[in-house]
Amino acid sequence: MAATHPEGIPETVEALFRSESRRILASLIRLLGDFDLAEDGLHDAFAAALESWPRDGMPDQPRAWLVSTGRFKAIDRLRRAARFQVPLEAWTEPLAESIPDFLEEELEDDRLRLIFTCCHPALPLEASTALTLREVCGLTTEAIARAFLVSPSTLAQRIVRAKAKIREARLPYEVPGRKDLPDRLGAVLQVIYLVFNEGYSASSGAAVTRPEVSEEAIRLGRLLLELLPEPEVMGLLALMLLQGARGAARTGPAGELVLLEAQDRSLWDAARVAEGKAWVDRAMASRRIGPYTLQAAIAAAHAEATGASDTDWNRIVGLYTLLTRLAPSPVVGLNRAVAVAMRDGPQAGLALAEALMEARELEDYHLAHAVRADLCRRLGRAEEARASYRRALQLARQEPERRFLEGRLRELEKK
Repeated sequence: MAATHPEGIPETVEALFRSESRRILASLIRLLGDFDLAEDGLHDAFAAALESWPRDGMPDQPRAWLVSTGRFKAIDRLRRAARFQVPLEAWTEPLAESIPDFLEEELEDDRLRLIFTCCHPALPLEASTALTLREVCGLTTEAIARAFLVSPSTLAQRIVRAKAKIREARLPYEVPGRKDLPDRLGAVLQVIYLVFNEGYSASSGAAVTRPEVSEEAIRLGRLLLELLPEPEVMGLLALMLLQGARGAARTGPAGELVLLEAQDRSLWDAARVAEGKAWVDRAMASRRIGPYTLQAAIAAAHAEATGASDTDWNRIVGLYTLLTRLAPSPVVGLNRAVAVAMRDGPQAGLALAEALMEARELEDYHLAHAVRADLCRRLGRAEEARASYRRALQLARQEPERRFLEGRLRELEKK
């Protein structure tokens, strides 16, 4: 046991829970084969740490101690459960045999195994994504529900059904073999990117981003690239690196939102920009180009410019045009409209944006109204701009965005 002052143990345990709980949970799910049992074991293990570490000292390998304790606490729960009619040994002996030597594992990250399990083709995509965000990343049901535009109760039931399907179908807790891996890749990439965006954009509505969450997504992207060096994995990693490189420039001293065109690009992380551009080049050179690679190429085009005025907008419009063909969506169309406005003027962009909004698919998307407001503002149509800014403000959840929209409204109301 390592010497740790007893008074500091609660803070240490709390810090470990924040930094290690999802890793420990993933290992417990693999060892126990059950999400809910692993969750119970996780909380029992941390409760046991709070009780025993002040008395016995902190173990040299606290994560291993917590995994082991959580597993045995779970076995105790099984022993006490009256519904198990078979001897406990009949259930636990194969469990004991399944404990691996982590150093001999093909991939030393249980969370990546867990992602592939959550993204199994037997599960609906929306359920697998929600389950991964909840179990791998520890996001709240409420935050995930907002991302899916459903109620928390609907999202919770979706997660419950996904867990039941994994249990009843005995879906394997493993990274699939090379033959099956490419078919499973799309859902995994989507999950990792959603994790990145949760940290990068603070979609839960917090006033600040959660860089540790987006860093976790980048780490998972690197691990996936080691496992499967496919162009789209390169593209996803490049996209996250290039977007993440802007982090320090996205907000001002008071936490206010700074748009891309106004950002101080000297604050961008040059090393990440360079690495991201290198991965884009490799992915594009493969000629097996997917939507993440195209998005990364757009981010790279922004990174190559010193400012909005010398950005290659023609290239960006072309890339967005390819993206709308490969992965069409109203949001991609809206982004293309913004790029067209920068290339051809606000009237051209506004015509495209309004055509998309007439289809009503973007009716509750605050950025669509913010884009319309900005283009109307640039065209001198102040009253229409004010109305669209007000609608965007009604829909916006992130505090920096709300402050930005309020500022634009104040500017217009002075005129």
